Amino acid sequence: MITLRNLTLRRGTKVVLNQTNLTLNPGEKVGLVGHNGAGKSSLFALLTGKLQPDAGDCELPARWRLAEVEQTMPETQDGATDYVLQGDTRLMQAEAMLAAAEAADDGHAMAEAHHELAEAGVFDARSRAQALLMGLGFKLEQLDAAVNSFSGGWRMRLQLARALMCPADLMLLDEPTNHLDLDALVWLEAWLQRYDGTMIVISHDREFLDAITKVTVHLDEAQLTRYTGNYSAFEELRAIRIEQAHAAYGKQQERIAHLQKFIDRFKAKASKARQAQSRVKALERMERLAPVLTAGDFSFEFREPLSLPNPMLSFDDVRCGYRTVEGETTIVRGFSRSVLAGQRIGILGANGQGKSTLVKTVARALPVLGGQIIEGKGLAIGYFAQQELDVLRLDEGALAHMIRLARDAGPLGQDTREQALRDFLGNFRFGGEMVHQPVGSLSGGEKARLVLAMLVWQRPNLLLLDEPTNHLDLQTREALSMALNEYEGTVMLVSHDRALLREVCDELWLVAGGSVKPFDGDLDDYQQWLLEQSREAARAAKAARTAGETAAAPKPSPPPPAATSENQRADRKQTAAARQKRADEAKPLKAELARLEQRMAETTALRDRLIASIAGPDTPQAERAEQGRQLKQAREELEAIETRWLELGAQLEARAGE
Repeated sequence: MITLRNLTLRRGTKVVLNQTNLTLNPGEKVGLVGHNGAGKSSLFALLTGKLQPDAGDCELPARWRLAEVEQTMPETQDGATDYVLQGDTRLMQAEAMLAAAEAADDGHAMAEAHHELAEAGVFDARSRAQALLMGLGFKLEQLDAAVNSFSGGWRMRLQLARALMCPADLMLLDEPTNHLDLDALVWLEAWLQRYDGTMIVISHDREFLDAITKVTVHLDEAQLTRYTGNYSAFEELRAIRIEQAHAAYGKQQERIAHLQKFIDRFKAKASKARQAQSRVKALERMERLAPVLTAGDFSFEFREPLSLPNPMLSFDDVRCGYRTVEGETTIVRGFSRSVLAGQRIGILGANGQGKSTLVKTVARALPVLGGQIIEGKGLAIGYFAQQELDVLRLDEGALAHMIRLARDAGPLGQDTREQALRDFLGNFRFGGEMVHQPVGSLSGGEKARLVLAMLVWQRPNLLLLDEPTNHLDLQTREALSMALNEYEGTVMLVSHDRALLREVCDELWLVAGGSVKPFDGDLDDYQQWLLEQSREAARAAKAARTAGETAAAPKPSPPPPAATSENQRADRKQTAAARQKRADEAKPLKAELARLEQRMAETTALRDRLIASIAGPDTPQAERAEQGRQLKQAREELEAIETRWLELGAQLEARAGE
């Protein structure tokens, strides 16, 4: 159980948490939400012990294993699989135990270490690590590639796989979907749904939170508020709470005004002085409700395009890819299609299939390798690239960016005076002196809002958006969705945010296998298609491993010369007798094994019932304590059963090999 009691946490002069309380039960899957900068990552640092509370208590079970995604970029020549395996802390500890025991030539310690290795799942650990990597989008040939050979985004996937590999009681995930495409996101969602530990996740992806969380904790105004349910349920419950708080505040203000009016009217009148004084005391005793302060809703709109050519684009047998000194690399070929005014196109496909390459080619950031792209007259492209945040001038402020844009792009029918540019930036929450704050000191979300502001200023009629939501909080994502729905131009969108794709796009293109084709179905159909592709890939990988093991297996020795029929009969008789003897000796072992398996199933079911009851909010404290003792006994019994079960299995295997 995680318990925060009257906890206060400061970062510098900022109060992140102020005398707040929170309780999270074992096994709960929690979404931690709040606006950018509220302090969610600071709360994670508190739970991992990197920060200490300024006041109050933060309690976690002492023996819990914690897993989190490291935010530092890994730098090592270790292979990808080996690097992920190192995330299994239990396995690493057992291997260290074995190394120490072997160095000391301590047979008893070696036996203990081998037992720990078996408990840690050493025999299938490598295959589990590779399953994680393949689920996150790595190919077979990349499983043993050096970590340093991967790009930054793929190395962050390695960090995520390493965290998932840890047998953790508490998993802390801070924006785990930022570097994932939709394929890997769907796989991660399914994996986390099966995870049986306690999990707290920070995410701005509504559908992801809805799929994996059952509790939502809202961090706002330095307070933590717990809501039962996923993110959608939280929104509904919070709306009701805000409405009730507004009503309570309004009623109290009416009551205060009524009491104050009586006091002001009769405080100087002798016959009413006592009554007036009693009302003064009532006012003093009244606990004043604060007005409900919520983060202001953020909204913006794309200005009406100056023209709407139709068609916007025509693709004629287009080849997309890269040109290098070594030659051309084609990723997408044979693409012929038209893009019409007002279309809303969602572009789907796994990483590396060519989604960004296609968008960059349309945006003129990459040359066309073959075929022709015919642009409509008056085409004005607004391009939001994944790396767009990196090309901002970090030493300049938002106003300097807008002044330069207005100078280079021209007025476009808009007022380019400095005050007008300040007013325009104010619509994107850049006000006052913030317009001069160097971009390098802004948060990722603030940088993304600046890029959106610059896009809006250009009045494009074709928007090319490549993962525009990576750094946006939920409120800004909602604002972007609404703005795109009201936009009169054409949208081509690459995103792993399914809510945005559902709300904006009415047509889907699939980039796969070197081609671009319309996808006949919706996002649910696409997710089902992804699962089928994943199963096929897993079957192919298993077949490849089996083929490799078969090829590597030693060839059987040639049979001995044929014996006489009499010798053969004697050998068969002796073999049958030995086989019968082994079967007779194995019968009691098999009977005991069956009893253990039955008892193991019963004890496991009891353990699961106790965990569910302890986690239940309605279980009395006295019963919870007794159930805790029963749970400890059940776990100890289960451990003993599993140990004996392993011993019997080893004995039977040895007899079978005799």
